[in-house]
Amino acid sequence: MNHKEFKASEENYDAIVVGTGISGGWAAKELCENGLKTLVLERGRMVKHIEDYPTAHLDPWDFPNAGDATREIKNRKFKQHRDKHLTKQECEHFFVDDTKHPYNEEKRFDWLRGYQVGGRSLVWGRHSYRLSDIDFTANKKDGIGVDWPVRYKDIAPWYDHVEEFIGVSGENLGLKQLPDQKLLKPMNLNCVEKLLKKKVNENFDDGRVVTIGRVAHITEGTKPGLGRSTCQYRNRCRRGCPFGAYFSSNSSTLPMAEYTGNMTLRPNSIVHHVIYDDKTKKAIGVKVIDAKTKETFVFKAKVVFLCASSMASAAILLQSKSDRFPNGLGNDSGELGRNIMDHHFHVGASGIADGFEDKIEKGRRPTSIYIPRFRNIGKNTYAKEFIRGYGYQGGASRKNMSELVAEMKYGPKLKEAILKPGQWKISLNAFGETLPNHDNRMYLDYNKLDDWGLPTITFNAAFGKNELAMRKDMKEQAVKMLKAAGFKNVIGYDKLNKTAMGYGIHEMGTARMGRNPKTSVLNKYNQIHACPNVYVTDGSFMTSSGCQNPSLTYMAFTARAANHAAEQVKKNIF
Repeated sequence: MNHKEFKASEENYDAIVVGTGISGGWAAKELCENGLKTLVLERGRMVKHIEDYPTAHLDPWDFPNAGDATREIKNRKFKQHRDKHLTKQECEHFFVDDTKHPYNEEKRFDWLRGYQVGGRSLVWGRHSYRLSDIDFTANKKDGIGVDWPVRYKDIAPWYDHVEEFIGVSGENLGLKQLPDQKLLKPMNLNCVEKLLKKKVNENFDDGRVVTIGRVAHITEGTKPGLGRSTCQYRNRCRRGCPFGAYFSSNSSTLPMAEYTGNMTLRPNSIVHHVIYDDKTKKAIGVKVIDAKTKETFVFKAKVVFLCASSMASAAILLQSKSDRFPNGLGNDSGELGRNIMDHHFHVGASGIADGFEDKIEKGRRPTSIYIPRFRNIGKNTYAKEFIRGYGYQGGASRKNMSELVAEMKYGPKLKEAILKPGQWKISLNAFGETLPNHDNRMYLDYNKLDDWGLPTITFNAAFGKNELAMRKDMKEQAVKMLKAAGFKNVIGYDKLNKTAMGYGIHEMGTARMGRNPKTSVLNKYNQIHACPNVYVTDGSFMTSSGCQNPSLTYMAFTARAANHAAEQVKKNIF
């Protein structure tokens, strides 16, 4: 992708998209393909597909310090380093420096960010599951939060649309809690995982099933974008995939937007606020700070899409003050910045599998196994201690199959020991739903400004009683399943003390959708209730969290909203 180096443009655009990650890429693609001249703003640097993946082809021995974070990286990225995998040298360049991009915590919040073209679509986990009507009706059923203004049937065609474009591999199961999808052929379970699947099916009668994870990887054929081809099973995805086998904005949606000739991409562009016109009662554009020069510009458009990430989009709206919106654009309800949710995990069990010493794996499968939610979905699945549910990701592998031998220069005994496979180990790690809570919030601190003169974000959010009660069951059921399969040395674990909100990297809920403007920020098409030409389609809009990885849902809602916006522009409503 090319981009123009310019200070500002006098051209009025049809649309402005803020952010280039999972949601921003989709907004750009759909708006441009609908013929709208679209300015795409990214606060971070340019990253070009393939060209700017510096570690994509490096082997483990090519990294100093065995690839672990250096002292300098730890000092600069001390909050990003709470997830130590993110600051390994293979991918640390895709995560921000906390010294340059500070935030504040009343309660610990792990805000893990990637400021570059493509955002975190370059490093996401790629698990892609649909929400079901169980999820879309849960708040209404339980009397929690507010009711979703949509149902599964409203979003299903857009899930189809997204999946057919990005390419999702996996196995359909016909489950009401995990709807079937448009899937490419699944990746394979290994021998130990097949045993777990068999034993879980034999020993439990509550509908739990072991399957392969559904992930945004091409396993057959090709998909649109920059030469996207099938997965090479390198499992180096967080470095950027030069084959385009996994979905990212850089390999897929942004190139398709550029192909139309309707996209203008401007990196290093920090959005200060959305500009509201009191006369028209609509937004007319955005104020932007150049990240390098700190000059400010105004860009105008008929429609604005905020896709900067749940926290960043909420911050932009809170900064967008006017006589009509003294507390932030669209904040009539007072819910802007509230109801933060994230999936809680790092709880489950692990064990040892004997009897497979003659089996080894070939290739590096870039996904885990998946056990869909089986709690609180009917019949004999109800739990007394908590509502909602959780799923498991995990898998089995043989450790100590070292990649660290670059040259044949070791003694024969050491060489033999290094290359000898270790034991088969298996683990299940649960991901649980978090309930929306008005008290879980973020707000702006105008006494602590960043390098661009913008207020910093302060977090005050924590998991609640329902999540803590759920974790007990998450651990117990993992232990039961591994023991039922006959694995040895099964140990349950709960690392709640080592995690916090944000650590799941599924933060959402700060500008929730709803039916009533008095209790929500957005309507059923992701429009701000009181300013309908502003759409918010990143994790901000989520009304409840489900327990499924949410990125596929962001993409489906974004595609739906962008097509809705294009219709409004063409009808001269905006």
